[in-house]
Amino acid sequence: MGLFSFIKDAGEKLFGVGEAKAAEEVAKKDPTPVNIEAANKAAAKAIADYVTKLGLTAEGLAIGFDGASATVIVQGTAASQEIKEKILLAAGNVKGVENVQDQLGVVATASSAPDPVFYTVVSGDTLSKIAKAQYGNANDYNKIFEANKPLLSHPDKIYPGQSLRIPA
Repeated sequence: MGLFSFIKDAGEKLFGVGEAKAAEEVAKKDPTPVNIEAANKAAAKAIADYVTKLGLTAEGLAIGFDGASATVIVQGTAASQEIKEKILLAAGNVKGVENVQDQLGVVATASSAPDPVFYTVVSGDTLSKIAKAQYGNANDYNKIFEANKPLLSHPDKIYPGQSLRIPA
């Protein structure tokens, strides 16, 4: 549990379409508490829909959004540490999100999982380059790719600002 930081101007563009865009525009024109709350709820729904579209689930999964601090709040219980980390990354790799507050638990297991290691992609990075730096072998890029499915659809499709899971 904790607070994870992301690059606000990088990621999936979920807020510029549909209900989230409409609610955000109303809140900008008339920033009353009711309109701001509606914009936050629409943004939270867009993020929750994105997480669901990726096939990531958790028991009692609840996603909230605070537009003033650009923070996503994730609650519930994931079946594994891996699923938890993927949900947090999916929520954070959204354009307009700066922080993810982790209130997501994990079903108790016999072994304790190591703390997650995340890496923020910079310009010029490839999965091979990251694998070389993390593991000493560029050919281990597939470990990183597999650890980030379904967030990544192809090993060559990463972008600056994106956060990735780095498995042990």
